[in-house]
Amino acid sequence: MHIRPVWAGKGISWLFSFVGRRVASLALLLAAAASLACVEVAWADWSPRWAAKVVYASWYGYEFAWRRTASGEPFDPHGLTGAHRTLPLGTRLRVTNLSNGRSVLVTITDRGPFAGRRELDLSYAAARQIGMVRAGVARVMMEPILS
Repeated sequence: MHIRPVWAGKGISWLFSFVGRRVASLALLLAAAASLACVEVAWADWSPRWAAKVVYASWYGYEFAWRRTASGEPFDPHGLTGAHRTLPLGTRLRVTNLSNGRSVLVTITDRGPFAGRRELDLSYAAARQIGMVRAGVARVMMEPILS
């Protein structure tokens, strides 16, 4: 005599009858949530997959000199640093001024800008290096430096 389990040959439908629909629904929901948890979620709009992004940038300088930034370091207007709302602190970017082609490497150390449609704030030294101090705001291309 051969004994067969109750669920043998019935596919997944045995789960709904054996455990109950609510418990099975919860189990499927938890399985879906667990599979989503395994997906690497990048912060906001940045991931190593994007090559470049054209944004508006401004600069900030001596009015914030030596104040603490979001990273905890004091802001040095003569350092090659920048601020972005969502990029992780410590992210390195190549910023190129689209009007003259000059570029600079900056490290994100602060949060901002919080005005207008600008997405990037550069230190005075970085803005000077790409020739945007007089204009104040410029269209730039920012590219992640993966190291």
